Amino acid sequence: MSNNNQTLSLFRSLIQSKRFDEGTLRILDSVLISRDVKSMLDVRKSLVEFMRRESVSVIREVVEKSVEEKLLVVEFFVKAFVLIGDYESCLALRYEALVMRELNSVSDQELHVSYEEWFTFAEHALENRFFAIARKACEKALGCFQMDDMLKTKDTDTLGEQTEAIRKINRLKDIAMVRAASQSVQAQAVTYLKRKLGEHDKVSPQVIKEQRVSASILFRNGIKKHNTRKLQELQRL
Repeated sequence: MSNNNQTLSLFRSLIQSKRFDEGTLRILDSVLISRDVKSMLDVRKSLVEFMRRESVSVIREVVEKSVEEKLLVVEFFVKAFVLIGDYESCLALRYEALVMRELNSVSDQELHVSYEEWFTFAEHALENRFFAIARKACEKALGCFQMDDMLKTKDTDTLGEQTEAIRKINRLKDIAMVRAASQSVQAQAVTYLKRKLGEHDKVSPQVIKEQRVSASILFRNGIKKHNTRKLQELQRL
């Protein structure tokens, strides 16, 4: 077994042994950088499948653990997914972590999620074309602003900063909504084309034969009419 394969096997073993620390991430990094392009792509693909499967399993196992323990596990997998380039899974877990903190912030203010965190997440979701998630994150960010508190704010600078932040969030939300709608239209168009192609493929050979026969008859009739017309012209000479 080559050193690369040994390192990959070691990483898998550490994950299955629940070693979710920086050392395991360093081993993952070494697995990815010590390969040529083709083998790296193959390894990334297998790692994405492996890590998605393991992350689901592990998160189910820690469901009864404390919020802090669950967040540490999620944070580890977020970093791992970034390394292997699985941004979809990364964003999904980041969103889950933010929601988890938000739900538990009532009893622990240290878990409070700021509007900046939601806004940053929304930007990343938008960059990676997850428009619906970006819109939802913007709504979460806007929810961080309590209008009553803003009205009570006497500090002009603070009020101005909050107003500008809300403007930026709304602008990002609008962009996400427009792109989500465009994406939906494109998806519908693709679905329609696939359906039409499917209908075309399902046309029976008999129908095709009949269409060809009809075309052949029309062609022959056209020739007959042309010849008849030429004959009549000759007879008039």
